[in-house]
Amino acid sequence: MRLFVFGFGYSARALARLLTPQGWSVAATLRDPAGAAGLAAEGVTAAPLGERDALAAELANAQALLVTAAPDADGCPGLRALVPALARGRAFPDWIGYLSTTGVYGDRRGGWVTETSRLSAQSQEGARRVAAERDWLEVGRGMGLTVQTFRLPGIYGPGRSALDRLRAGQARRIAASGQVFSRVHVDDLASGLAASIARPRPGGIYNLCDDEPAPNSQVIAYAAGLLGMAPPPEVALAEANLSPMALRFYAESKRVSNARAKAELGWRPAYPTYREGLRAILAGEA
Repeated sequence: MRLFVFGFGYSARALARLLTPQGWSVAATLRDPAGAAGLAAEGVTAAPLGERDALAAELANAQALLVTAAPDADGCPGLRALVPALARGRAFPDWIGYLSTTGVYGDRRGGWVTETSRLSAQSQEGARRVAAERDWLEVGRGMGLTVQTFRLPGIYGPGRSALDRLRAGQARRIAASGQVFSRVHVDDLASGLAASIARPRPGGIYNLCDDEPAPNSQVIAYAAGLLGMAPPPEVALAEANLSPMALRFYAESKRVSNARAKAELGWRPAYPTYREGLRAILAGEA
């Protein structure tokens, strides 16, 4: 079995770590040929983006295709690069996964959202994800491809957690009244994707997140306790001098349901809240 990745980053690496011991091989697109040695050191075959024949060959040999790259002003770069190669191929992956964001739901004032909730993106990034989701599903229907969409909240894990921000002196506790958001441990994201690969459903849309949405200040305080540090003082949102991007983040508050992924994929997060996830990261470091 072979996994082909467009955008081999943090999330894709977690999926590769999960699948490789099960006998999967992994290939990934590459923008700069100088990076081929780095991918090879991770056991990943490089497919240069400029070589259409190489892309078509990898797609024909892959049982699963994961697209992680964020859309730009012209749409999804993965779709632009891969659809012509798919059209040239004689075989298609059995599973295509597109990583989107829960930002497509916009602000729900702390209310719950499911995959059937109205999409109401409030940021340019969220609106682009809405369009990319639509484009991938249309391509899937038009070409008979099994495309699944995964809406993801904040992703954390080893090297990318509140623990790391605290140690670096970069953690802030922003007091935003009523603001909560969902998150997912990167290993739970990977296990959700693997569960979908085992049970592909054309047009499937899934929220992959933990069971307990929580405010940022609460997570930072808990992480500080694990490290034996005093938590940073809370700062009112109006006084935090945040960047426009950070302000957009705090302008949205919602609780994301993972019930469909549990019911249809048989998936359960190993880290149902940030507490289990942060404790596991700290234990792994030890």
